Amino acid sequence: MIKILFVCHGNICRSPMAEFVMKQLVREAGRESEFEIASAATSREEMGNDIYPPAKRCLSAHGIPYEKHAARQISPQDVLYYDYIVAMEAYNLRNLRRLLGSLYTQQEARFSLLLDFADRPGEVADPWYSGDFETAFRDIERGCRGLLKCTRGSVPPVQK
Repeated sequence: MIKILFVCHGNICRSPMAEFVMKQLVREAGRESEFEIASAATSREEMGNDIYPPAKRCLSAHGIPYEKHAARQISPQDVLYYDYIVAMEAYNLRNLRRLLGSLYTQQEARFSLLLDFADRPGEVADPWYSGDFETAFRDIERGCRGLLKCTRGSVPPVQK
């Protein structure tokens, strides 16, 4: 089982979009039984809130099904549980490093940026500020396609 946790600041825009895009790609590839996919936040600001309505509209416009969501903050247990912890931007990685302290350092191999898996590395811009959910979606889809491709039989080594 390949376990992936997508992370952004509030867990109401980019990370749930990535969660549901990845679930759709895995479904289309016929690999659902191989994956567990979820999302979380680095902050507590949006705890319990559903996906931001413009993010839902963007997912719907692309035919990506989603379900009721409740934003939550990443926990130390998540770091030990998930094989891949995939952030949207460097700011998220800095927050994870601050939040998790030595656990981040010990488990650093599990952390990456989503677009590190894409043909053009970079960051998924935060549509909360720009309102540009379409660009965020395209970047998320590229990153998720690259991540799916790289998971064919490979999971990073577990470090305890």
